[in-house]
Amino acid sequence: MSHEQSRQHVAPPTSSGRALTRLDVPASVSSATPRGLVLALHGGKQTSRQPVDGRSASWKRMAALQRTIAPDLHEEEISTWLLRYQVRGWNGGAPVADARWALEQVRREVGEVPVVLLGHSMGARTAAYVADDPSVIGVVGLAPWWQPDDSVAALRGRTVAAAHGRSDKITSARMTRAFLGRAEGVAARTEFQDMGRVGHYMFRNVRAWNGFAASRCLQLLR
Repeated sequence: MSHEQSRQHVAPPTSSGRALTRLDVPASVSSATPRGLVLALHGGKQTSRQPVDGRSASWKRMAALQRTIAPDLHEEEISTWLLRYQVRGWNGGAPVADARWALEQVRREVGEVPVVLLGHSMGARTAAYVADDPSVIGVVGLAPWWQPDDSVAALRGRTVAAAHGRSDKITSARMTRAFLGRAEGVAARTEFQDMGRVGHYMFRNVRAWNGFAASRCLQLLR
């Protein structure tokens, strides 16, 4: 799919530093509003005030995933947007405001379409905090950074699917399972996918990571 066909739009950063990379449904597929949207949320660090820019490894990894899965999503008239946070750190929940801002931009630009939050690491943690947004129907987490004190209340009625590798030394597959266990009875449905002996950054078995992301987003938005 060419650059023109994919209708890529990289909005300039706002005064706060937030930015969105939009891979919208090609005009050849649909000239109207997409029937769904995946909002991708990248990872970060526990504490950092450093601004996120195009050199950020976490942002670049998610941008690569976005480009890979976009063609399959576009065939189903689903757009993908990637949020760039203001700063790299969680800092007690800083990316949550960024994600809520991005969801407002979705409504402003394309209206009330169903949204799936696709998050890696800190992005999955952010997703769990903003899943109560009325546009969100589910969360897909890749090597999530979910902690024992993270609330599951925002997941009420949503579907949550997570994939984690057993060799992850940055975040914990065991904690992901525990978080999903706490979400049972609150979420509409939960799923855990064991990715095998792979680490945190999704550099090994890339095709499987991309396949999980695309398939679960499509399942939720079909």
